[in-house]
Order: sequence, then C-alpha cells, then structure tokens
Amino acid sequence: MNEVTDSAIHATAVVSSKAEIGADVTIGPGAIVEAGAVIGAGCKIASNTLITSGARLGENITVHHGAVVGSAPQDLKFAGEETLLTVGSGTEIREYATLNRGTIESGETRVGENCLLMAYVHVAHDCQIGNNVILANAIQMGGHVEIGDSAIIGGGVTIHQFVHIGQHVMIGGGFRTVQDVCPYALVGGYPLRIAGANLTGLRRRKFKREAIQAINSAYKLLFFSELNTSQAVERIKEEIELIPEVQNILSFIEDSTRGLVK
Repeated sequence: MNEVTDSAIHATAVVSSKAEIGADVTIGPGAIVEAGAVIGAGCKIASNTLITSGARLGENITVHHGAVVGSAPQDLKFAGEETLLTVGSGTEIREYATLNRGTIESGETRVGENCLLMAYVHVAHDCQIGNNVILANAIQMGGHVEIGDSAIIGGGVTIHQFVHIGQHVMIGGGFRTVQDVCPYALVGGYPLRIAGANLTGLRRRKFKREAIQAINSAYKLLFFSELNTSQAVERIKEEIELIPEVQNILSFIEDSTRGLVK
C-alpha cells in the first residue's frame, strides 16, 4: 500500500500504485518507481532516478539525481528471472550510480547499512557489500564481488569479478584489483600490493592495541618475509595468539579462490 502523502511525490514523478512506499518518503521530479519496488520510511529519492521492481530499500536512504537502483544484470546468462537489489538503512547513493540486481546464482545483490556510494559507482550483479563501506567516485566492479564491513575503496578502482575484499581494508584510488585483499590491509601501487596493515583506520575504529599488534605481526609473516603463504599461515598459528582478528585473516585466506594480493 502506498502510504506516502501526495505532497511528498512531485507531480512529474511516475510512481506505481503497486510500489510499497513507507512514511515520510520524498520522491523528486521525473523519478520512476516501478511496481513491486519497496522504499522504507524516511527515504529521499531525488530527481530523474529509477527505482525498479526488484529494489528493496531500507529506511532513511538517500538516492541522488540520476541514480539507477535495481536494474537488470549486465550478464548474458540472465534470463529475466525475478531477483533483488537490497540496500540497508542509512545508506547514501550519489549521482548516477548504477546498482544491478542479482542473477539466479545468488538471487540478490546486497549493499549494507550506512554505506556511501559516490557518483558513478557501479555495483554489478550478485555483489555483496558490508556495512559502513565507502566507495569513492567511479568505482567499477564486476559480478559477485564481496566487500567486507568498513572497507574504503578509492576513486576509479576497478574490481575483477569474484574478488573478495576483507573488512577494514583501504585501497588507494585508481588501482586495478584482480585478486583477494586480506582484512585490515592498506594496499596500492602497480601492480597492486600490500603496503602494510591499515593502522590509521584501525586506530580510528578503536581497535585495541593488542589486536593491532597481532594483526601487524601476522602481516609481517604473510607479506614481508621470505615465507610462502602456507608457511606463513603455519608460523602464525604457532607464534601468534589466535584472537578473533587473526582468525579472521586465516579464515579469509582459507576461503580465497582468486589468490591474494601480496
């Protein structure tokens, strides 16, 4: 049921009576909201946006001018199946960003809560983005990318399909990411490489000193020794306390399918 008052919908907006609109939603001029779309309470949908039938927006989301939320996957295998694009509450989607819904493989593309997707970001089909993620301008990602909570990705970064980027990672602007990036990493350069742990980010997020020291010690073995990854993992298990942050790194390595940025 469309609960929003007529005064909140601009006269030139096209909003289906079969869309589900929460309380206190505003929809700007020229916006299109298709049948089946769900827009939570307090959302602000700006001018000339498209919210498709597969879009599921939480509360207090802002979608800026020209953004397209929930469009069909750019995947030749897509056969028109009903899939979703889910956006968590508090997220902001800036101008001309494009967010594709999932394919039959996962059924859903998901963006978490309190994220910032800057202008011209492209979130491809079946991507899974955590909470509190910042994606700077013009990031382009392939399908099935996973990005962990509180990651920050610089402008113009391209991310290969199926790449996994761990929690609290920071990637500098303009780089090409074709392999998995361990949690807590600071990365940049050509080719992309680990510069160390994201120490500034971890301190800002109030990580305990002991956790930062353990992460740093694990990184020295993984990325700044003569050991290969398997040898480094064994040394970490032997020498470093397996606190949750260290276990998170080890689990990420075990699950990696594309190999690691080193």
